[in-house]
Amino acid sequence: MSNQGLIIEERSRDIGDFIVGRLIPFRKKRMVGPFIFIDHMGPVTIKPGHYMDVGQHPHIGLSTLTYLLEGEITHRDTLGTEQLVTPGSVGWMTAGKGIVHTERTPQNRRDGSEFTAHGYQIWVALPKELEFMEPQFSYTPKEDLPT
Repeated sequence: MSNQGLIIEERSRDIGDFIVGRLIPFRKKRMVGPFIFIDHMGPVTIKPGHYMDVGQHPHIGLSTLTYLLEGEITHRDTLGTEQLVTPGSVGWMTAGKGIVHTERTPQNRRDGSEFTAHGYQIWVALPKELEFMEPQFSYTPKEDLPT
């Protein structure tokens, strides 16, 4: 099936006090290459008392790339990682045989002021032979990425 001319509209998914626009999977397109899900977050104004707090949840057999255009999130996981993900930087979590993590509005953003959150989370299928690798998390700051 040719992808030429295929336009995929975002579909809203509520992830708890926060809505993401899911681009794939889509009825006519389950995956694009190794990409399982592509979620567009925002842009949304985060107001006091209405934070982006995605509670503990597991992943297995895949990786996620988090890239923010605006705002910040704190990533915590069962490896002991606690990382502030900032705009233009890349958070890369490989679940492998299994990891549990949270994504939350950082403490420094819970001061009663509003801010904008906007970014993407891209879920990538691991090759069959790596599906049960040890989990890991890496973070690359914006200034270390090529432009």
